[in-house]
Amino acid sequence: MSGEVRLRAFEAQDVDWLVERHATLYARDEGFDDTFGPLVRSILDDFVAEHDSSCEHGWLAERDGERLGTVFCVRLSDDVAKLRLFLLVPEARGLGLGKTLLTACMSFARASGYRQMQLWTHESHEAACALYRKSGWQLVDSKPVHSFGVDLVEQSWEITL
Repeated sequence: MSGEVRLRAFEAQDVDWLVERHATLYARDEGFDDTFGPLVRSILDDFVAEHDSSCEHGWLAERDGERLGTVFCVRLSDDVAKLRLFLLVPEARGLGLGKTLLTACMSFARASGYRQMQLWTHESHEAACALYRKSGWQLVDSKPVHSFGVDLVEQSWEITL
């Protein structure tokens, strides 16, 4: 990877790539079963078909035409946005790209008039959780669950914008 990283709008033709990356990486790294990919596809299909571009957006980071990661800002209510599908491929981790994507998402939420953001993740995503904490997010709930064929600790995070 030699060129400059750029963020662009997530497009319908990116769906298959993002579903595959989520399914493959989460199976490899977390032991997730084959129910996870269809959930990601459902979220993305809904986003592509129904998102309101005035208050919802998805970003894709790429370098030299190679897709590196994504993040989405979706509406929960007039005042609350949800951060979704934050993913960096392994070869893009450690480059500061996570912070770039998170900042773009949060800035968009502020500019769109949201007063708060929420997200859902797993405790095992240590680097992402450290980034959320460093960016001012607060952990508001944590609970053990059995999802996607494995035992996990789900976490809910919030930030006031």
